[in-house]
Amino acid sequence: MRRREFIAGLGGAMAWPVVAQAQQPAMPVIGFLSSLSPQERTLVVPAFYQGLDETGYVEGRNIAIEYFWADGHYERLPTLAADLVKRRVAVIAAISGTPAALAAKSATTTIPIVFAIGGDPVPRLVPNLNRPGGNITGASFYTVAVVTKRLELARELAPQGTTIGMFVNPDNPPSVREGVSLQEAAEALGQAIEIVNVNKEREIDGAFAAIMQRKIGALIVSSDPLFFVARKVLVVAMTRYALPTIFADREQAEAGGLISYGASRPDAYRWAGSYVGRILKGEKPGDLPIVLPTKIPLLINLKAANAIGLTVSPNLLARADEVIE
Repeated sequence: MRRREFIAGLGGAMAWPVVAQAQQPAMPVIGFLSSLSPQERTLVVPAFYQGLDETGYVEGRNIAIEYFWADGHYERLPTLAADLVKRRVAVIAAISGTPAALAAKSATTTIPIVFAIGGDPVPRLVPNLNRPGGNITGASFYTVAVVTKRLELARELAPQGTTIGMFVNPDNPPSVREGVSLQEAAEALGQAIEIVNVNKEREIDGAFAAIMQRKIGALIVSSDPLFFVARKVLVVAMTRYALPTIFADREQAEAGGLISYGASRPDAYRWAGSYVGRILKGEKPGDLPIVLPTKIPLLINLKAANAIGLTVSPNLLARADEVIE
């Protein structure tokens, strides 16, 4: 199987010579650009492969893939995207993170780009969901409704009259936008909100300690690649401080988080793989509509509830799509 994986070094992308045109492989090369770390590939790549397979493409048989991982360092993404452009890849798949998609968009206006992100793609990535135009399309596992629903869940868990906190990554525009949307929804309900900026994994425990001193009743963690990668660190802190916490991804609840409410990442990755395949067959990215989630499951982890001494109401349990006993 022909596969290359690259992890951004401290100075940016690893230096590899640009291959001359005459040496290009016969099979098309997909540039896989991700905000995540290579340790997350088992949660990302299989669904992407599934989408490719649905359109008749298999890595090593009729396509090659070069993997570039930013390992949570968004500042490295522009260099990685530029490197993919130099390699003349056939399509760039910007997977898991709006920063990766934005970096790819800034790097090229000609190479097709397919994204799978957790943020709203309009207007920073595309002007229109139905006909995005240009060289970019993809799938998003975000809807405005999830922000309001997470606020409702947090209010059910928090003692009446307490402030609800939210972790936001200031380096990721969609994460910031989630914070703004939450504040707007909370204002209509008269709910006090405190936004806490966290852009490094090592800051998480300190951020928990700080909000506990301010007597936050519950916490919402925005959808962001950093918080996805650092889900175990978040769970440890949630348990240590016994703070009811609402997460965006089921993988966070499966790792020991209390509640997750969000659309499926794998579904978005599968759609991205399918769109890449369709583009390789000749379709134009600007004609492919942005795919949005149709189902948003609620997952409750009762083990986590017991660990923080929380009793989940029967009413909330009855509304769950899945309960981890």
